[in-house]
Amino acid sequence: MSATASDDRTYRKIINSWAMYDWANSAFATTIMAAMFPPFYRSLAIAAGVTEAGATAAWAYTASIYQIIVALLAPVLGAISDHTGGKKWYLAFFAGLGVVGTGLFVVLGDDSYIMGSILYIVGAVGFSGANVFYESLLPHIAKKGDIDQVSTRGYALGYLGGGILLVLNMLWYMWPDLFFMPGEGFALRAAFFSVAVWWALFSIPLFRNVPEPPVVRTMDKAVNVVSAGFGRLAHTLRKMTNYKQLLLFLVAFWIYNNGIGTIITMATAYGDEIGIELSDMVIALIITQFVGIPFSFAFGSLAKRLTAKRSILLALIVYTLISIAGYFMQNEIHFYILAFMVGTVQGGSQALSRSLYGAMVPKSQTAEFFGFYSTSSKIAGVLGPLLFGVVSTLAGESRLSIISLIIFFLVGGLLLLRVDVAEGIRVAREEDAQVGWGQAG
Repeated sequence: MSATASDDRTYRKIINSWAMYDWANSAFATTIMAAMFPPFYRSLAIAAGVTEAGATAAWAYTASIYQIIVALLAPVLGAISDHTGGKKWYLAFFAGLGVVGTGLFVVLGDDSYIMGSILYIVGAVGFSGANVFYESLLPHIAKKGDIDQVSTRGYALGYLGGGILLVLNMLWYMWPDLFFMPGEGFALRAAFFSVAVWWALFSIPLFRNVPEPPVVRTMDKAVNVVSAGFGRLAHTLRKMTNYKQLLLFLVAFWIYNNGIGTIITMATAYGDEIGIELSDMVIALIITQFVGIPFSFAFGSLAKRLTAKRSILLALIVYTLISIAGYFMQNEIHFYILAFMVGTVQGGSQALSRSLYGAMVPKSQTAEFFGFYSTSSKIAGVLGPLLFGVVSTLAGESRLSIISLIIFFLVGGLLLLRVDVAEGIRVAREEDAQVGWGQAG
């Protein structure tokens, strides 16, 4: 085998192993965040005496709390890992936290929604914290010109993996007797536990095959790593004005991702409130998963033709239409249609946002900048679920909450139009040249 062929094979192995983590953790995003846990959580709250709208609002507030916690943790941890190395170690720690928190869902009683909030927050902090370090590996492993395609590959595998487990979980719930389960409640808890096992098992290829990136130390090695972390964060904040296009993109992302994240988090809670059966909602979300596979790849190809920025703008137009249609949703057929529409744009818009940001980030500071990316989006992302919960509480139902999401897509899209991506990439590469990235180990 020639050296070139061997290098290509090694590159593909690294890329596929990295993308398999999307397959692994997407089970949490599908079964827990989006499909089966929100209605289950509402049932716990209602069993404890909470009203229908109050149960939806409680779920929205739970989603906001975990985002605040991640927002406080991510940038400092990212800065520390850039200074000390060990991106994969931090990834493993947070993934382990998420796996344990999710596995403990099996202990939830019929009215223990407060404990449900606590365990969900633990699992979601693990999920989001691990993603900071997972995504920070992307600029290091993707070859020049491949970053959009590698990112969308991850999302496509995530849709497939999360979709496969969600189908299995749904079969358990609909026909527990066929799987020797005593009832729906047991099947739900078994589904939650299966997410923890799936997540842990399919994370292994990343830890075995993806190399740890080189470290560029911009501070004295003797400095305490926590102090170094805060110092690197302060350094990032001071220098952020030098990355004007990156900062403009971040503001746009903060805004439009609010809408995307709220739709993902609140879809089944909203559907449950208006009377759609859990089985119908899960089937609809399975549609989203499998529609998302080809469309994630399609957005990778579309980015080559239109650019990543224009492809994201196209997705935001579709999301605006989804929000309008969601206001008028009445039955499971409407839910199926909206689920299909979400599947056409969800993976592509998020993957291209990730790769567009990664292209404008200095490679010498990826975890720090992706920590800031995660933190800033989580801080901003609190507003969507919080607004949803407040409007639901005040109005007594959630239809006005759905229509309010339009503003996020419109304002975010208008700001994204102003981003000069080429200029952002140029500034990032100049920063790498100044610190000698690629020469350190």
